[in-house]
Amino acid sequence: MGTFDEELFEAGLNRRKATLGTEYVERNLAAADDFTRPFQEAMTAWCWGFGWGDDTIDAKTRSMMNLSMIGALGKMHEWEVHCRGALNNGVSVEEIRAIIHVIGIYCGVPQALDCFRVARKVLQEAGHLPDNEP
Repeated sequence: MGTFDEELFEAGLNRRKATLGTEYVERNLAAADDFTRPFQEAMTAWCWGFGWGDDTIDAKTRSMMNLSMIGALGKMHEWEVHCRGALNNGVSVEEIRAIIHVIGIYCGVPQALDCFRVARKVLQEAGHLPDNEP
């Protein structure tokens, strides 16, 4: 790794796996090449080791904050990833719905509709909603 604190990277790797799932994280790290590996390492150490490693805010609350911020930015691929992570961190279907309501109020109805579309997909895949709902 070279430029990063190995302990921070390892702490971040553990937190990242706990939230996003070991398979997802290992697949992303395995797909990294010489061009993208430094970013994967930095993001794991900085975001997950430093940012998520601070116990001042629990993982569930961080997940809720992330859904709000990423939803506001309209980064729907990342929103989908973090919606799955939020479920892993104990965020309920009702809390996800309430987060999307706030996104709609402050960021607009079209953004909330995108969040609902992605959330429905994630929640159906996770068995929290039936597949036949519109």
